[in-house]
Amino acid sequence: MKTSTIIIICVVVVIVLLLFWFIKTYNKLVSLRNRVKDQWAQIDVQLKRRFDLIPNLVETVKGYATHESDTLEAIVNARNKYVGAASKEDQMASDVELTQAVSKLFALAEAYPDLKANTNFQELQTEISETESKIASARQFYNDTVLMYTNKLEAFPSNIIAKLFKFKKEAFFQAQDEERKNVQVKF
Repeated sequence: MKTSTIIIICVVVVIVLLLFWFIKTYNKLVSLRNRVKDQWAQIDVQLKRRFDLIPNLVETVKGYATHESDTLEAIVNARNKYVGAASKEDQMASDVELTQAVSKLFALAEAYPDLKANTNFQELQTEISETESKIASARQFYNDTVLMYTNKLEAFPSNIIAKLFKFKKEAFFQAQDEERKNVQVKF
């Protein structure tokens, strides 16, 4: 075999290996990007469940705590703000407001023993509490997925393909400063 034939074979092998690596890396980036979108959708599903429960909870509370309209209005406004959010970041911010308002609502139950004993309220409170746990888990899984995706975008040599095909970073779901504070309920 001639030296030129060996060189040509080696070059072809290297090109084929690089092509396989390129395809594999590109497909991995696409897969991770789609996984991030899927995980955001999972958060959205849980938030939708919470939004569906909230009007029932508000109506139940209205009968017992008519003069607590500020808290009830805050819940309805935060819920509407999320529904009208234009971006993922706006949804994250309005979700913070809704979480705070629901926490205040549950704290109100302590001041109204009849409300606290109401079966509908107890069931709704349990369902919303379970939903909040699911939301927290979905947020954590979303952030884990965003981390994997970000690592792949930034790590060499996959970052070359990411830049070439304009893969964009995704935002982590982060607690706002207000969420880090204890809920203060004053009567």
